[in-house]
Amino acid sequence: MRSRRRMPALPRTARAARTARTARTARTARTARTARTARTARTAALTAALLGLLLPLFAFGAPAHAAPAAPAAPAAPAAPAAPAGFRIENGRLLERSGNDFVMRGVNHAHTWYPNQIGSLAHIKAKGANTVRVVLSSGDRWTRNDTADVANVVAQCKRNRLICVLEVHDTTGYGEQSGAVTLSRAADYWIGVQSALTGQEDHVIVNIGNEPYGNTNYASWTADTKAAIQKLRTAGFDHTIMVDGPNWGQDWAFTMRDNAASVFAADPDANTIFSIHMYGVFDTAAEVSDYLNRFVAAELPIVVGEFGHDHSDGNPDEDAILATAQRLGLGYLGWSWSGNGGGVEYLDMVTNFDPNQLTGWGQRLFNGANGIAATAKEAAIYSSSGGDTTPPSAPGTPTASAVTSSSATLTWTAATDATGVTGYDVVRVSGTTETAATTTTGTSATLTGLTPATSHTFAVYARDAAGNRSTRSGTVTVTTASGGSTAACAIGYRVTGEWSGGFQGEIVVRNTGTSAISGWTLRWTFPGSQRVSNLWGGTATQSGADVTVTAASYTANIPASGSVTLGFTATRGTTNPAPTAFTLNGAACTST
Repeated sequence: MRSRRRMPALPRTARAARTARTARTARTARTARTARTARTARTAALTAALLGLLLPLFAFGAPAHAAPAAPAAPAAPAAPAAPAGFRIENGRLLERSGNDFVMRGVNHAHTWYPNQIGSLAHIKAKGANTVRVVLSSGDRWTRNDTADVANVVAQCKRNRLICVLEVHDTTGYGEQSGAVTLSRAADYWIGVQSALTGQEDHVIVNIGNEPYGNTNYASWTADTKAAIQKLRTAGFDHTIMVDGPNWGQDWAFTMRDNAASVFAADPDANTIFSIHMYGVFDTAAEVSDYLNRFVAAELPIVVGEFGHDHSDGNPDEDAILATAQRLGLGYLGWSWSGNGGGVEYLDMVTNFDPNQLTGWGQRLFNGANGIAATAKEAAIYSSSGGDTTPPSAPGTPTASAVTSSSATLTWTAATDATGVTGYDVVRVSGTTETAATTTTGTSATLTGLTPATSHTFAVYARDAAGNRSTRSGTVTVTTASGGSTAACAIGYRVTGEWSGGFQGEIVVRNTGTSAISGWTLRWTFPGSQRVSNLWGGTATQSGADVTVTAASYTANIPASGSVTLGFTATRGTTNPAPTAFTLNGAACTST
């Protein structure tokens, strides 16, 4: 992800380059490259460092929109001696035990939020088996030194997570001011090597994030090979991960078409490729075509970053999740929390609070093909403790602070020999259960409930070995009616309009006599409008229905006070205004 994230006490990196022009540039370049991509694949020879064998080099076929030549059957590279920890075999990431490992996890912005290392426990509690941790070489942000890296690794292990570590200072090299080379990133890894040696079962080294922007990216192949070999010469036995160019999205297919030769350049044959899927991957066909080409060539790949929306277009997150699950490929969503610079909507939880899942977080963790349903803990953890005894059942939850759209549940803690690591709250309807939220504590606030409706909930406990308790007793909560008028008034207006889009403003006024602390605003667009960016809160949209949760700086509205939200959106030929708004489940008047 380009550095449009909140970085405390540091300037935000401008990310205008990854706007709609990125997608336009990508598509133009794809068309221009059709003839070149379809050329006969070049073959060269590389003397294998360990076996003295010739490894065949092969290229992928043409892009999906070209008429590709019949693909030749890929030749599997000769396998060197098995690495100490993770390894690649036949295009699959394997643990030392030989178990297939499929990443299911998220990205966490550690270098900008070093005091949020406790988020790893929350990420694990949501069901993840992997976390990709943002680090800095010190070239653009504060350097994460050897002691800090060692602590990150220890926290990953303590929370039974596989740790993918990446250097973010390479982001957009060649286009982004201040970005550094992959060689410089390799120097950083060598500088902190003592924190990583012996951790090959637990750590994957992602050399550098999105190492080229949209200029000079043809150098990616040679520079990536050189960086891999630099780390191997220094004694790194880890699985190495490499990101694609073009801000990670590889729209020019440089990584795709040169992956075989890059893999062959690793004397350990232990490199995995990472594609970042944002606006370039806005159709299921593009997602499937890209990933299938790696699988067909027996070259390992993960989706190292993706989101449900982005400034350069609307990625097809459903297709990404479904295709990754179908092909048995890993994925790591961006990102846990702390986004800034206009992409706050990519936060999975609000203000690092695991009990405040956003719409994106709910989709990734609890939706179809999501983390909770598909993640399997790494065998290195599952086999190490031998713990097969689940925790005791939590106490039956009790409900409090019930409103028309929310309720707080509290329960007594479960017990376990190795320690309870989290609780899963589920909604119960007859014999059917659906995930509601997860938490590491013994209470949870559930939001977005339907007014004047009975909702039944229960709780499970999980321990560090992944064992799940029997279900607690159930509690039924009846929400208040949402038909009453709240002490609020909404002012909605369009502040600017252009072909296919517009900018709007919403003023939320507290007309009551007491402060509002925390709020959720909802409305329904009467047309085809779709919010693409919003400031002052976090927006999610399902069809025409929009939900906005407060940002930290707009959460409190004093009596007779107001907060202002701004947004940009797409539209059709007409742009009718919404006619009804609710705040915390109750209707507001219009101004």
